[in-house]
Amino acid sequence: MASELDLAAILCSLVLGGTPEVSHPYSVGYDLHRIRVDCETDTHVIEVGLDKRSSLDSVQQALFAASLTGKKPMVVMIDTDAREGPFELRVRTAAQMVEIERRTYDADFLIRWQMTSWLREIRIPGPS
Repeated sequence: MASELDLAAILCSLVLGGTPEVSHPYSVGYDLHRIRVDCETDTHVIEVGLDKRSSLDSVQQALFAASLTGKKPMVVMIDTDAREGPFELRVRTAAQMVEIERRTYDADFLIRWQMTSWLREIRIPGPS
């Protein structure tokens, strides 16, 4: 199976039309820090995560990125097992509580979308 980073890049560039792995600086006291947004579009900062425990901080990350950029936060879960498990439930509930848009995409769909992307780029000339 493709990694979370690979799936996030496919989702961001081919499905959402955004830029993957965008870095933003912020300062705390005298120190400069950076965050990396999984996907950024003209209107949204999007945190992408697999349906695993590592995604539990997605809502916080999206909210913080939104505070830095002025864009709307969004959380996307990539489903790997065709069911809503405990981590998806927790992320969905938290996103609903703070009214963040949340979407789910199937990992296999993203792989197929990437594999067939060249077909969508073919332009067949119409009649003259």
